[in-house]
Amino acid sequence: QVQLVESGGGSVQAGGSLRLSCLASGFTFSAYWMYWVRQAPGKEFEWISAINYSGGATYYADSVKGRFTINRDNAKKMLYLQMNSLKPDDTAMYYCAADAEWSYRTAPQQYNYWGQGTQVTVSS
Repeated sequence: QVQLVESGGGSVQAGGSLRLSCLASGFTFSAYWMYWVRQAPGKEFEWISAINYSGGATYYADSVKGRFTINRDNAKKMLYLQMNSLKPDDTAMYYCAADAEWSYRTAPQQYNYWGQGTQVTVSS
């Protein structure tokens, strides 16, 4: 059974940091691109970051570039998102997703696999 389980969300003040984690199971983790997408209250889903199979290539949306870092540990089947210098605009539900190919899709359901999300709230 395929599962992606996110954790690490919470409430933090602006300027703070959080590290999100995503534990994968039930599929060959190292054969998939991994993604983070998010949805702020009342807004559309937003693609924010991607990492290739080996972790050697990473990509970021302009809105998070320079503040967020994506990485993965294929041995542990873990995906991470280090979020620094958080802003109130980063408040959202964050989802990890997996796809066999590169994707710029925004909604988690448009990927091969996706998790249930973890909430991040940033107060000013």
